[in-house]
Formats: sequence, C-alpha cells, structure tokens
Amino acid sequence: MINLIKRLRIYGLIGLVLGSFSLGNSTKVTAGEAVTKPVHGIAIHGTVKYPPDFKHFEYADPNAPKGGILRRHTTGTFDSFNPFIIKGNPAAGLGMIYDSLMTSSMDEPSSEYGQIAESVETPKDRSWVIFTLRKEARWHDGKPITVDDVIFSLETLRKKGQPFYRFYYANVSKAEQIGPRKVKFTFKGGENRELPVIMGQLTVLPKHYWKDRDFSKTTLTPPLGSGAYKIKKFEPGRFITYERVKSYWGANVPANKGANNYDIIRFDYYRDSTVALEAFKAGEYDLRLENSSKAWATAYNSPPLKAGWIKQELIRHYNAAGMQGFAMNLRKPMFKDPRVRRALAYAFDFEWSNQNLFYGQYTRSKSYFDNSDLASTGLPSKDELKILEPFRGEIPDEAFTKPYTVPMTDGSGNIRPNLREAFKLLKAAGWIFKKRKLVNGKTGKPFRFEILLVSPLFERVVLPYIRNLKRLGIDARVRTVDTSQYRRRLDEFDFDVVVHSVGQSLSPGNEQREFWGTDSAKRKGSRNIIGIESPAIDQLIDLLIAAPNRKELTTRVRALDRVLLWGHYVVPHWHTNSFRIAYWDIFGRPKIMPKYNLNFMYWWIDRNKAEAVATKRKTKK
Repeated sequence: MINLIKRLRIYGLIGLVLGSFSLGNSTKVTAGEAVTKPVHGIAIHGTVKYPPDFKHFEYADPNAPKGGILRRHTTGTFDSFNPFIIKGNPAAGLGMIYDSLMTSSMDEPSSEYGQIAESVETPKDRSWVIFTLRKEARWHDGKPITVDDVIFSLETLRKKGQPFYRFYYANVSKAEQIGPRKVKFTFKGGENRELPVIMGQLTVLPKHYWKDRDFSKTTLTPPLGSGAYKIKKFEPGRFITYERVKSYWGANVPANKGANNYDIIRFDYYRDSTVALEAFKAGEYDLRLENSSKAWATAYNSPPLKAGWIKQELIRHYNAAGMQGFAMNLRKPMFKDPRVRRALAYAFDFEWSNQNLFYGQYTRSKSYFDNSDLASTGLPSKDELKILEPFRGEIPDEAFTKPYTVPMTDGSGNIRPNLREAFKLLKAAGWIFKKRKLVNGKTGKPFRFEILLVSPLFERVVLPYIRNLKRLGIDARVRTVDTSQYRRRLDEFDFDVVVHSVGQSLSPGNEQREFWGTDSAKRKGSRNIIGIESPAIDQLIDLLIAAPNRKELTTRVRALDRVLLWGHYVVPHWHTNSFRIAYWDIFGRPKIMPKYNLNFMYWWIDRNKAEAVATKRKTKK
C-alpha cells in the first residue's frame, strides 16, 4: 500500500483490497459482521498490529532528538508546487506539507491509523465510511481543518486534478457532513471492499486558501498545508528547502511520534545521476538510495568510504517487487502480435548483463508480484483453474497448461539458440528476413522501433540489447530525453518501447484497473502505458477487488499474474530484495527497522557523529 500523501508518485499510487478486514482495537470484522462503532485503525486482513492506546510505532524512537539539516538530492528540474495536476514538474518533497485522513504503518502490509481523522467506521458491506476529524487538526495559518475541507479536496481532485483521481475516486457517489467533525462517503453499488481505505488516503486541501486561486494551474507560490513541514526557500530548478513546523498540530498523534526530526530538509537538483553521485562523495548531501548496481559496486570506493565517513548498507525488505521491463506500446502495429512480443524477450540476455553489468546483484523477475506469496509459480492450482476456466479462449492457452518461464542463456554472450527461437516466432507472425533486415511479409516495411529513456545510465543496458536485436534484422534505436519531455511523451503514449516499472503492494486492488484496465488504456496520462485492452483481464481485476479474504485474494492475484505474463506485454528485467543505501555517518536511527520501508523520517541527526565527521574532514583538508 502506498499512501497518497507520503508518496508523490501520482501515477504509481497503490490501492488496497478489503477482504477479510479488521478494524481497530483488535475487533475482527469479516464480510458477515457489522461493526460500525468508531475505531482507531483499519487493516485489510486479520487484525491491526497496534491497539487503540498505542503511543508510537515500534520502529519509532519517541525520544529522538530534533534538530539539524537533512540534505537530499534529486535530478531534473521543477517549476510547480502543485503535484496534483498534470501540468508542470512538481518539486521534490511536497508531500511533507500535507496530511491525510489516515496514514499507513511501515511494518504491516496493509494497515492504516488515524492522522487527521481520530476514528473511522464502516458497515459490513463497505457501502460507506465515516471519518471523525480531530479537534486539534490545524492548517499552518492556525485555522481548523474542517469537513468542508475534506469534501472540497475530493471534489477538486476529481474535477481539476490529474486524470488518475477521477478514476481513483470514481466509486464515491456522495460526500456529506453528518456532524460537526464527521464526514461520510457513500459508495456506488457493486462489490468493492477497498473503498474505505482508499478514502483514508485522501489528501486534504485547504478550501479557504484555494477559494480565490486556480487549482488547475501550476504555481510557485508556496501553498498552505497542514503537515509537519512547510516550504522555506527555493530557486526553481536548483533547490528547495522545507522547515519543520514548530507548532505542528499533529506532533503528538501516535503515528507521528518519533518522526519528523530534522529542522530543515533540503533537496538539491542535479543534471543527472552521475553528477549527483560525485556531489554525494564530496559531501554536498547526506544520503542516497542507489539504483545502479555498477555504481554500488564500484563508484563509492573513495577516501570518505575508506575513512569510514560514508557507510554503504544493504537493508532487507519484504515488499512485492512488482515488474520492471521493456514495455511495448500495443497501440503500435508491430507489437500487436504476442508472438512478436515474445520474440523480443529472446533477444535480451539477462544472464550476461547480470554478470558483466550488474555484478551479479540481481534476480530475474518472473512475476508481476515477485518477492511475495502473490506470485504465480509452476502450473496453476485447482483454485486458480476455477478462476481461469470461464476465460478459456479469451486468454492464452498456455496459462492453463504451462508454467511461465523467461528465456535464459548461459551468460557467455552467445545467444544463438535464443535468436533461433525468436526467428521462428517472428516468421510465424508474418515477418521475413530480407537483405539482412526483418520486414513485414505483407507490406515490406522494416521492423523498426525506438527505445525511449529518461536516464543515460540505462544506455549501457539497452545498447547490448539493441545489438542482439540487430542480429534479428530489427532496427532498434535508443533515445534519451529530459524529464519533462519523457513525462509528456508517456502521458500522450508517444513512444514505441520504454523501461517501465510497476510497483505492487502486498494487497493489490483498484489500482490494477489503472495499470491494466481497458478504460485506462484509452485515457491519456494513465498508468496503462502498454495499452492493454482485454475484457478478460478487466473481469479478473474485478474478481481480485471483490476477494472476500486473503486466501481468495492470493488465488485471484496469481490468476491475473499468469494472464499478464502469458500476454508477453513486457520483456521482464530484474529485482532485488534489499534497499541499497549510502549515507554520511551523521545519523542516529531506531533499533527496529520496519519491514516495508526505510523510514528516513524516523532517523535523526546525531550531533556528536556530525561534529566528529566535520572535524575529521576539516583536519584532512
């Protein structure tokens, strides 16, 4: 589950599925029970971990010292403080200035606890949900957060926000005030057990602030928020700093205890990751998550690392890995045949890449839900077959009879056997080899496409792939563009192939419609950039959303996974089950790390460590 506020990846928001469902104070709630009393938290399955009187999350230190500056980095540029609309490039960190009705815990797969809302209640059929707001909840200007603000937020996001919001909140039929601090959301008919939790993720916006402002436009005027931080200073495209709100209303909310420990958080912008890494080693910022295996293996070997001033650490996580791969745009004629898409997978030599480019750090992805029990493996079970049987003839036959496998090599770089298999598939799909080029047997047009990138770091992966494609007679080329152009082209579906990453939660739900649903394929700016339009997949997603318990959810997710895999919509890449983090040795952190996040906001600046590193660096100079 990805909270709407805590993650400003607007396109990548992960929803939840309510099956066997629990409400706070350890009261179990299943589909046959009715519990409508106000409670402090909700979970998708089983009971919530923390009781009504919990003081803080166990991965938080409530006595963590406050103070200091956290310096972070990002690449590209920004020209807007409005992350909720499709226009502009929003600044990094804007999620810190807002609060949501509820917030997710990092050590449970799908639980939420009160943030702006002090309690939540919902009936057995999940047809509505009521949130009671905290009396003490305040905007940064001191005005109370009201039910009017909550209703305004929903209406504004649906009418003027990114297209995603209209989709995400489409099943909310009514929002109304039913008490001084009570807001009720009523849902449209149909079995959708996740909606109360989706509404808990709602970003709450100040109605009085936006009353005389145009929400649909970009702005560089720091907006009014309610969160633990507010914008202090910025230069567009260069940096932005946030300062901790000393009088933050939510400081004593249990979910916030021990968090938000830095007085100042600064994001510096760099041209690209290579420049940013050199800046990190020079001490220009304090920590970074590394996504390049080559950089992790070789680029940190520097005097600060040898002196112990910089630490490199692998931190195990238990998140579903999702799927990253070369995603083909099905709107383009050359990719409509699944045999062609499968053929392109035979040209990618993961084993060679892992040995020669990634230093053996990755595992090949074989599921859209890898690193979790949701991943399909082997042949489908009897329960999975029951789910798949009604779609026989609409989905690939292999989904019933074969385990999905990815093409493999011996890692030597000789992939001639794989290319032979690719030729067979391409020939069966009507492509012929003529004058060292692959051409369409009917039109004579050559097989040509472009792989669009946003980072030059990925060129080292793409170029060997292009060489293998050339041996098939395919004219593939790479083009790297800036962030703004890349985002615009994805929004417009103006590409052939991109490196696409779809994150998954441990409780998949409504967001699957955004990833793979027919309606989203037709909506510009959606996450279904592949362009999948399959009534069978639409129905499998509906079944997944309606799963009554965790067991059924797992079965239905695995069935969907099989159909996606056998559709050959992507050339699967790889994943890792650890966070790669490098940081200057200036931090203190809680003894317990959560299972699903790095919880940077629960770390703090250790003054003694920071002074020691500063002294050593000064002496070294």
